[in-house]
Amino acid sequence: MNRPITTPSPDLPGHPPPAASPPGPQGGAHAYWAPWPYARLDVEAARAHGHAAWPIRQFVLKTRSRCNLACTYCYVYAMADQGWREQPVVMTAATAARAARRIAEHAAAHDLPRVDLVLHGGEPLLTAPAALAAPVRAVREALAAASPRTRLTATVQTNGTLLTRGRLAALAAAGIRVGVSLDGGLPAHNTRRVDHAGRPGFGAAARGLRLLARHPDSYAGVLCVVDLAQDPVETYESLLAFDPPSLGLLLPLGHWSAPPPGHHPGRTPYADWLLAVFERWWHDGVRRTRIRLFEEIIALLLGLPATTETLGLAPAATAVIETDGSIEQADSLKSAYEGAAATGMALDTHSFDQLLDHPGFAARQLGRDALAPVCRGCALVEVCGGGHYPHRYRAGEGFRQPSVYCADLQALIRHIAAAVRRAATGAAGAAGAAATAAPSAAVPRAATAAAATTGGVAATPTPGGGQPAGAVPVPAPVGPAEVLPAAPVAPVLPPAAAS
Repeated sequence: MNRPITTPSPDLPGHPPPAASPPGPQGGAHAYWAPWPYARLDVEAARAHGHAAWPIRQFVLKTRSRCNLACTYCYVYAMADQGWREQPVVMTAATAARAARRIAEHAAAHDLPRVDLVLHGGEPLLTAPAALAAPVRAVREALAAASPRTRLTATVQTNGTLLTRGRLAALAAAGIRVGVSLDGGLPAHNTRRVDHAGRPGFGAAARGLRLLARHPDSYAGVLCVVDLAQDPVETYESLLAFDPPSLGLLLPLGHWSAPPPGHHPGRTPYADWLLAVFERWWHDGVRRTRIRLFEEIIALLLGLPATTETLGLAPAATAVIETDGSIEQADSLKSAYEGAAATGMALDTHSFDQLLDHPGFAARQLGRDALAPVCRGCALVEVCGGGHYPHRYRAGEGFRQPSVYCADLQALIRHIAAAVRRAATGAAGAAGAAATAAPSAAVPRAATAAAATTGGVAATPTPGGGQPAGAVPVPAPVGPAEVLPAAPVAPVLPPAAAS
């Protein structure tokens, strides 16, 4: 008989452990701060129970470990993990070449049709224009030699302050799209985005974005962290002035031991903020931009796969390579505790296949089986997926709690489900019986399923709790919210469908 994939949970304190973790190897610190999964998950048993490993499809290269801004809420520099201080400032060409070979090795081993590469930091545009594309060229050459059928897509995620015509030309020539982080289209929205002298970064970022908007083929979109102090509709409308093809609205990185600003049990301030934007976007009549969070929720309601780790039960598929060549998990984990993203692995000594069996990485591929009991039994689990993994953290217990944003996510999902249900019902009523048999292109057929379930949520169980069952395809890499997709994805339901 297969043994259980987790060991019984010992009694744990309901408060954080001491400020400093005990001495010992990184694995000991992981088990101390996060018993789930590090002390309780049996990866070998999980494999025996049918939880096969999913290959990595997105690779984040930390080409720079330093930034020209000092944003007060940055998860790399201003939160629990300060490992950036020990990293080389720049990823060398030799390290990039080793990364390229490892990526190609992994793609060949799993016959991947596509991988995504993200140039990240720090601020990757601190690199001179002539050298910006070198890591992407290295990966393309390695893939051509080892896995020629694998297609590479590439983006760079930047604060936008260093965008110039020269840099944009170099990136465009290499087929690298550009995503920019900005918290609104007005100076008042970006008071937390300052340089190391405390001076605002907005002016330079706005100039860079206006320049980028003239090159739509290179423009991936804008990432914006939700700020409850700012008016949501004003924030959204002001960002539209930069013509973003896609807008990522990110919940601040908080958890149960360090709750996000404005968090109060029983209240839903983040849902309220987001729903004000949703209502404006949904009823606009014309799709002025895509909003990734809303489209992901709609896709999941319709039974479609997710393309982000923040929602749904799809397995994580992103690896991070630091400037020194160490292999890490998603950067967002750095909000939890010192070393939370570390794996003890490096390009010189480990393959990406070995990363798949790391307890921290394997846990994020378990789907429903990685969730708290209350989440596994929730009617919204197929859409919410327990929320973003770092948002579940509690010091001394780990990552098997509901999201600190649980109430917000429930309110947000139910509201959007009701909007989809009304759109589907309205389309069917307008077109009569013919539309019921063959819904219009504006409202996907699966939208009617959302109307037939409790809370408007379509019941679409994922085989094996989010794991592959024989050959269940993943159409696009499932990546972290903190980077934009490397290639455009077709919208699942235009806002105009609701009008």
